Amino acid sequence: MMTYKTRGTCSSEIQFDVKGNKITGVRFIGGCSGNTQGVARLIEGMDVDEAIRRLDGIHCGPRPTSCPDQLARALKMYKTQAQ
Repeated sequence: MMTYKTRGTCSSEIQFDVKGNKITGVRFIGGCSGNTQGVARLIEGMDVDEAIRRLDGIHCGPRPTSCPDQLARALKMYKTQAQ
């Protein structure tokens, strides 16, 4: 299980696994419960690259990032470590 400490969001960390380049077991710690659960369920089983493409750059109000954007960053970090 990967753990990513978020920055600039209400959630404090994101936990996830990747199996066969598919995202599994996504869990946000903190944040807006309904929104983070929704994001986690929507990307379950999604290809890592597709998730990054869809989530990267999403802002939360005036903030330059969001929980989905932080997940994209976590997945990018995962990819660099997995190489």
